[in-house]
Amino acid sequence: MDEILKYFPNLTDLQIEQFQKLDFLYHDWNEKINVISRKDIDSLYTKHILHSLGIAKIMKFEPGATVLDVGTGGGFPGIPLAILFPETRFYLIDVIAKKIRVVQGVADALELKNVKAEQKRAELVKGDFDFIVSRAVTNMPDFVSWIKDKIKKQHKHTLKNGILYLKGGDLAEELKDFPNATLYDLSEIFEDEFFETKKVVHLPLKFKP
Repeated sequence: MDEILKYFPNLTDLQIEQFQKLDFLYHDWNEKINVISRKDIDSLYTKHILHSLGIAKIMKFEPGATVLDVGTGGGFPGIPLAILFPETRFYLIDVIAKKIRVVQGVADALELKNVKAEQKRAELVKGDFDFIVSRAVTNMPDFVSWIKDKIKKQHKHTLKNGILYLKGGDLAEELKDFPNATLYDLSEIFEDEFFETKKVVHLPLKFKP
């Protein structure tokens, strides 16, 4: 929890309480439904929560904005972002029902009114969004094919509407067909060695009628 406060010192008392509760909630759920690997659960705040919040260091979501989290797993990056941006609406989807059970359970326990969780494939989602976030669920070409028609036409943020993707390693080959993608190195923001190769990829996408 200390690392969250280190990088996000202006949290409200409620947000601090919610972030603190994540430790118990995910350990408790993980005993019932294994959504976080055993070796990672004790590094929850660094490898899952702070990693998710890397997106918040790149983009401050506006009140009323809508964000789709594709392949959310146990709720990352959507749950930490929903805590940080309580006036932004988050729609968290995954194809695996038991993972959505965990997401819903955590959201309910934290009383997150800005989270909707559903078992669904990205291609079947109706509506459009300011941003689509994810954490390395697939390669970028396939990901774009899933969500390219789900971006709002009008943008109101400092970055253009599109994808904010958490990914690690060398992305040159994967992004060769996306010259307008911008990479932000999380190693320049967070000190822990876990972030040495971690990046946020912003890929603006034009509205597809």
